[in-house]
Amino acid sequence: MAKSNARLPRLEDVAERAGVSHQTVSRVINNHPNVSKATRERVEAAIAELGYRRNTAARSLVTRKSQTIGVLGSELSQYGPANTLLGVEQAARDAGYFVSIAALRSVSREAIFDAIRHFLDQSVDGIVVIVPHSETLLALAELKPGVPVVAVGSLGSEGVSGAMVDQKRGAELAVGHLIEQGHRRIGHVAGPQDWIDAAERAAGWSAALRSAGLDDSLVVEGDWSAGSGYEIGRKLAAERTATALFVGNDQMSLGLLRAFNEAGVRVPEDVSVVGFDDQPESGYFTPPLTTVRQDFEELGRRCMDLMLSAIANGDTVSTTVVAPELVVRRSTSAPA
Repeated sequence: MAKSNARLPRLEDVAERAGVSHQTVSRVINNHPNVSKATRERVEAAIAELGYRRNTAARSLVTRKSQTIGVLGSELSQYGPANTLLGVEQAARDAGYFVSIAALRSVSREAIFDAIRHFLDQSVDGIVVIVPHSETLLALAELKPGVPVVAVGSLGSEGVSGAMVDQKRGAELAVGHLIEQGHRRIGHVAGPQDWIDAAERAAGWSAALRSAGLDDSLVVEGDWSAGSGYEIGRKLAAERTATALFVGNDQMSLGLLRAFNEAGVRVPEDVSVVGFDDQPESGYFTPPLTTVRQDFEELGRRCMDLMLSAIANGDTVSTTVVAPELVVRRSTSAPA
């Protein structure tokens, strides 16, 4: 069998086909703004015709950058962390970076250290951390990886840059809505308090109630799952101590709604319910759930903005906050 002499197309081949310089091809590939629309289209057509692909290995030798971002995550089966990961991955890809993912089975200092060292062995250019536990920030500050780190949920504490949705403000929007409806006994089904997000939501719930002169003693802690929401809902249905509930996420709200339905507690006629996240199914719960929406795509973009700035300008600590949005549906109304 004859040996093929075919070779992969090079950047110079694209330049020749498009009738431009190789510098112009490079500008198009790197999304440089100083390229005319007609030239960009001509270069992109030549790339498609030739099947040109960037040689990232060769580029890494020249730039001493791997074009790879490590993403450390935990609880990635949960809606919030999973969609934060998707947002970061999309934003990284749009910026021309690959993503290497490490998922923690348990959150511990040793597990975090092992994952970070794994990324450093891969020569990643930076690390995004989607493990919103206070212990995570302490571990990162102790390890000092030597590459830029952006932690989702960090407020810039412990010397770590952070991008987060304003969880406290989201809780205040939820509770404010219930107060406007006329509720005065508003409980909270909280997420695990070792999670930064859960603690911030609980703080926002408490602050909103205290600002209105209302009691903030009715709080029950779940584990984010629909199952824990169901068990808590059975207990609350029997006690009937609140006319409204702010629930730490939509999954626990789902379990709560089922428990109330089985116990004959009507939502919202007997108890109003507000969730948090606005997962895609929330509008199809029975009844459709009033909730607080988090823009995970925007959160991913903000993470990468911080990361790219740190890579270009040095590893300085900075933070960015994404505003939440209240989505009102049919699970809330004035108390009977």
